[in-house]
Amino acid sequence: MASQNSSKKVIYAALLGNLLIAITKFVAAAWTGSSAMLSEGVHSLVDTGNELLLLYGMRQAARPADLHHPLGYGRELYFWTFIVAIMIFALGAGVSLYEGISHIRRPVHVEDPTVNYVVLGLSLLFEGGSWWVALKEFRRAKGSLGYFRAVRESKDPTTFTVLFEDSAALVGLTIALIGISAAHVFEMPELDGVASVGIGLVLAFTALALARETKGLLIGESARAGLQDSILRIAQADPAIERANGILTVHLAPRQVVAALSIDFLDDLTTADIEDCVTRIEAQVREQYPEIRMLLVKPQSAGTYRKRHGTAVTFAQKQNQ
Repeated sequence: MASQNSSKKVIYAALLGNLLIAITKFVAAAWTGSSAMLSEGVHSLVDTGNELLLLYGMRQAARPADLHHPLGYGRELYFWTFIVAIMIFALGAGVSLYEGISHIRRPVHVEDPTVNYVVLGLSLLFEGGSWWVALKEFRRAKGSLGYFRAVRESKDPTTFTVLFEDSAALVGLTIALIGISAAHVFEMPELDGVASVGIGLVLAFTALALARETKGLLIGESARAGLQDSILRIAQADPAIERANGILTVHLAPRQVVAALSIDFLDDLTTADIEDCVTRIEAQVREQYPEIRMLLVKPQSAGTYRKRHGTAVTFAQKQNQ
């Protein structure tokens, strides 16, 4: 719950900042006729809509399981994050590229560029504040992992999505500032359009990177290796277990995991003994890992498990090596 509240704090900070910045940029674009400023306004407006979609996805994902969705609605968060990537690509990048190319073909002189400089300066300040909040939360969540590995292994797309958006926004603002300044200094209004194209390319890259990371979560990614090994160790330590063969896991949401455990029980156990063993394992696993929503235990010999999964050795054999 604490992690979810932290994610919401990051999203709310980005939502408020992007909404205020979008309004300011559109006013400045209408006042000066700057293509780059208009692209930045669209960018901030899209980011505002994205934060709303992420909040909606978090609310939908928190709904309890029902008859039609017995495992809950956790993957709604991954779905809406993927929609965010599509919006960044289609609206943010698309409009920016269109505006940029149009202004390169039909350049328009920017009126009163001082307004743009003030707006861009304030935008960098506000966007930088939102980026810092997202970065601090991402650092806390990633622990000792490197940034790229943390993104690849993260099961919560909300924090790195906002971080991606804010990073792209800072790069876009820098491009806009350079383009508008160059257009003014060199009296080449085409450079304003070039800056808009640059912003569009940054947004396109961001959208593709975000879509790539979200796709794996939407299809279904396994839990971290440490969690899987820990569950296998719990099973292997039970006196009724001959071998803990292996485990299959899949994330339904950042803190919702379904696990299927293959176990080779001792041959002389009764049905009641097996039931007691399964109950013990489930209790220990749920106590250590509340995110395990469902633990399926399948009685299976080590030989059968190896044949079906192509596993060279069982977990117990690996532990003894």
